[in-house]
Amino acid sequence: MIRETIRVLLADDHAVVRAGFQRLLETAEGITVVAEAESGASALEQCSNLSIDVAVIDLSMPGMTGLELIPQLRRVAAETRILVLSVHENEPFPSTALQRGAAGYLSKRCAAEELIAAIRQVARGERFIGRDVATELALDHVSGNKAELKGLTPREFQVFATLARGKSVNDIAKEIFLSPKTVHVYRRNILHKLNAKSTADLVRIAIRNGVIEV
Repeated sequence: MIRETIRVLLADDHAVVRAGFQRLLETAEGITVVAEAESGASALEQCSNLSIDVAVIDLSMPGMTGLELIPQLRRVAAETRILVLSVHENEPFPSTALQRGAAGYLSKRCAAEELIAAIRQVARGERFIGRDVATELALDHVSGNKAELKGLTPREFQVFATLARGKSVNDIAKEIFLSPKTVHVYRRNILHKLNAKSTADLVRIAIRNGVIEV
């Protein structure tokens, strides 16, 4: 059961970074930072001894790296959800972290609202992939011989993939922090670039290119 207040651990070897994220999270209702760690070993110890709902961890820490820390945290604090917050947006880092047991992955370039949303979502037992990271993962998945989609910008590809999964323009706007009007413009551009007439056409293109499965 999720507590009324989400208890967070911040693990990053830079004190200034931790302080910045702590100040940011202090503004969010229902989230409190109860511990900090400057290394993987320290994060492991604190999660073993404290009741932590979400551990927000960097990958680049001295000694034990974040990727090494994730499976160890899963063993000693199975109830703690792990959210990676890293400068490493490209593969193989996101996939490896998720495979090892992270519940979410965010770029350090993310907006404050996205970090807060990510903490809340993973605390609910759900997965959260930051929009910048999700775009990189999707583009990597369709790279190479997917010439049909090569003309899309990363943001257009993100909107295209989300439309193909059945999300509405309003839902997409909330998810990626844009106005519905802006998402409508992206949709129009995507339809033009892919020579498509409707969202149904986009679904067929997505299936054909392996973006979504049926």
